[in-house]
Amino acid sequence: MMSLYENDLTKNQFSSRKRKNLFRLIAFLCLVFLLSPIQYKKQQIPEKTDEHGIGGGVLLEEITVDSYDLNASDHTEMESQTNFADSLSKTRTLLYDSHFVISGDNISTLAVNYGLNQDTIITVNKITSSRLLQAGKVIKIPNQDGILHTVRNGETLSAVAERYKVEPETIQAANELFSKRIVTGTDLFIPGARLDFARLQEINGDLFIWPLQGPITSYYGYRRNPFNPSRRQFHNGIDIRGNTGDPIRAAMAGRVSSTGYDNVFGNYVIISHHSGYRTLYGHLSRIRTRTGLHVAQNQLIGDVGNTGLSTGPHLHFSIFKNGVTINPRSLMR
Repeated sequence: MMSLYENDLTKNQFSSRKRKNLFRLIAFLCLVFLLSPIQYKKQQIPEKTDEHGIGGGVLLEEITVDSYDLNASDHTEMESQTNFADSLSKTRTLLYDSHFVISGDNISTLAVNYGLNQDTIITVNKITSSRLLQAGKVIKIPNQDGILHTVRNGETLSAVAERYKVEPETIQAANELFSKRIVTGTDLFIPGARLDFARLQEINGDLFIWPLQGPITSYYGYRRNPFNPSRRQFHNGIDIRGNTGDPIRAAMAGRVSSTGYDNVFGNYVIISHHSGYRTLYGHLSRIRTRTGLHVAQNQLIGDVGNTGLSTGPHLHFSIFKNGVTINPRSLMR
């Protein structure tokens, strides 16, 4: 028989083995739980949500996501601005609106109100003098700036494009031309083109200044002959009243092409200007310039007088364009 001591020792060893086996079982179950597919999926869920910036997660990942979204937004905005700029630069098909002219309207204010150049409104409506714009008239308002060009005999689309420094395709697109063949007499709209400055001044009546300040005593056109009232004659200028010795000034810059004395105009000065213009100043008491000199606009060229065929001190003032007289009042400020 075992002694009492041996019996107690055997019991203690059994209990110790039992506890060890229990710990091993618990450790095994914990390991199985940790490595189970369900737990693995649960651990992946936060990482998945972090990728979409939802919930918790690492701050660095959230910053990366926000930064990416911001860059994408900036890129989209820049792309939108680029597309908008491109759309503005692309040639548009010419379209017209209409405007009913009311009292007080003028080319300048209409251009400002519609965001167009004066050249555009003038040419598309074939206005030769902006001062003749009358209330009650309906004018065309285009959707873009440019001018009309009437095709001349023998002109090609390339030649027209070269003249106005635009691409032939630009003219084709604006006018909806299906080929580069253009017909003489056709009006083509040239996007972005401008009138010659002198031509614009001519139409607006701003080309010349008054050579003498004073009332008009005789207008341009047919009138009774002041020396023979029974006869009518054509007066090719205007007469401006003045006092002997009053200063006469160049109506526009140019070169003095002739000075001298004439039986009709008395002492006179003729000045040649750009664009085929010439001006004549007659009945002077004194000439204060000479042939060949270049004079500035408003420069003194003579004094008012009563020389030649005259009824009193005044200035006879004529304007010629390519050798043909024009009513000075239509071109004077």
